[in-house]
Amino acid sequence: MNPDWVVLRRSYEETQGMVSPYMIYLDHDNADIVLLIRGLNLAKESDYLVLLDNKLGQTKFDGGYAHNGLLRAAQWVFDAESVMLRELIERHPSYTLTFSGHSLGAGAVALLAMLVVQNRGNLGNIERNRIRCFAIAPARCVSLNVAVRYADVINSVVLQDDFLPRTTTALENLVNFVFCLPCLLCILCLKDTCTLDERKLNDPRRLYAPGRLYHIIVRKPFRFGKIPPMVRTAVPVDGRFEHLVLSCSLTSDHAIVWIERESQRAFELMMDTERMMEIPAQQRMERLSSYGTFDEIKEEGDNASNGTEEVEDMATIYMNLGEKWKPSRLEPVLRGC
Repeated sequence: MNPDWVVLRRSYEETQGMVSPYMIYLDHDNADIVLLIRGLNLAKESDYLVLLDNKLGQTKFDGGYAHNGLLRAAQWVFDAESVMLRELIERHPSYTLTFSGHSLGAGAVALLAMLVVQNRGNLGNIERNRIRCFAIAPARCVSLNVAVRYADVINSVVLQDDFLPRTTTALENLVNFVFCLPCLLCILCLKDTCTLDERKLNDPRRLYAPGRLYHIIVRKPFRFGKIPPMVRTAVPVDGRFEHLVLSCSLTSDHAIVWIERESQRAFELMMDTERMMEIPAQQRMERLSSYGTFDEIKEEGDNASNGTEEVEDMATIYMNLGEKWKPSRLEPVLRGC
């Protein structure tokens, strides 16, 4: 990043605990206006209050339901920065508008991107295809119908067994689970996430990770060590993230350092595969053997004992090739032979 291209930075004091710190960055190299929100700070009580401010079906949003605390955080950022974003969009009409965040910030930017899509008139009527969002290890923040509706704008990245995108509305139990090992033995801590009750799974108020999911897989069951990273894409309707996966990497897969590293490995593998399938830049057809020049063939024909018979056979072959081989065109050939 170029420090000179940082347009705005907001600290905890400036956000007043409504949202974690964020910044606006003008990326001239990629023609992009970027708004980034940082993830959960374990030392800040205000971040926990935002994450835990939610009850099932508490807040209706765009024909569905949304996480109350994250929606309030997104609305606060939209109200505070919509004027500046509009000025940047009008100043750079060809630039895209990108929102990105990790963990708590991922849920906030996902809802912020939805608010921007709904209120594009406040940002100079920017086209929908110029708005995009990258949510890294997001919290569940919207109901299923809303998550699917914005799959063309929001892209969520999940690494292996990350716990947060799999955790539903009982986030207050999640805090105890992360910091208290004996909670692994307590069914109450996992009763909502690991439920088999079809009524809960089909509840329209149940929250999901937003947008299109990119699931990076680096380990397989009953296999030691890592495998080359594979990326599986899906909209969250196939039940892949309905239950917690109790593994040794349950919390480490949530770290942005590991997500960035494995994402880079997956990207390099995909690029190598594409290069192998590319058409060569230059194609040349080279003759493996030479049959000599016309003069050499002529000389061999003169030295042959049956040269006249060969000439007659040649003329017959040429005449049988079609009308385009006129006798007038054959005369130089026959004369040369």
